[in-house]
Amino acid sequence: MNETDVAANLAQVRERIARAARSSGRDPQKITLVAVSKTHPATAVQAALAAGQRDFGENLVEEAWNKFVASDSPLADWSEALLHLIGPIQSRKAVLAVSCRPVLVHSVDRLKIASRLDRFAAEAGLVLDVLLEVNVSGEESKFGFTPAGLQRDVEALLSLPNLNVSGLMTIPPYDPDPELARPHFAALRALQETLAAQYGAARWRHLSMGMSHDFEVAISEGATLVRVGTAIFGTRELG
Repeated sequence: MNETDVAANLAQVRERIARAARSSGRDPQKITLVAVSKTHPATAVQAALAAGQRDFGENLVEEAWNKFVASDSPLADWSEALLHLIGPIQSRKAVLAVSCRPVLVHSVDRLKIASRLDRFAAEAGLVLDVLLEVNVSGEESKFGFTPAGLQRDVEALLSLPNLNVSGLMTIPPYDPDPELARPHFAALRALQETLAAQYGAARWRHLSMGMSHDFEVAISEGATLVRVGTAIFGTRELG
């Protein structure tokens, strides 16, 4: 996909975000578009940067490092690029995840990985902003805390000094009908409201939910971050 296509797609997605926000009585400026660049080359990211996009999401820690951080990456000098880690992080990759210095980690899905990220962040002299991934659907193939498991572990998570818990993330089961994701988005928002009442609203200000086919529904249910890849960059490049 060339630079013109990426710019046009970004403009369309931004308009869709603005429309969805306005129809829900929300300020479009309160919603951050995370352009999911996983499996796409650095040239695609450069095209998006040239079109004014700043926030990018990567699933794999190694790919994020090679694309955005490594000294020989063509993106290494683009200080405007803000990296979001949106995929599950293996324990053995936690130190590399911290070394990527992401603006936000969306996918803290268990206490063990939170503790490891906290440890390596402390060693690096950082405080990491993170979201807690919740499997609200109960789908076995999905990562994340169960709602009950999060309630059990939340005080331990909030006590980690080098992690700044900033909200929640979820990935609902895929269905071509985006309306079928609504109950899952609503459930995450309800959990956010419960946690905000218990532990202070500032801790839970973000909801990361919604992708290319359902982000308008997510916005109507309160999403503050939407993760959009295919609608911007086209079908993922595999192999």
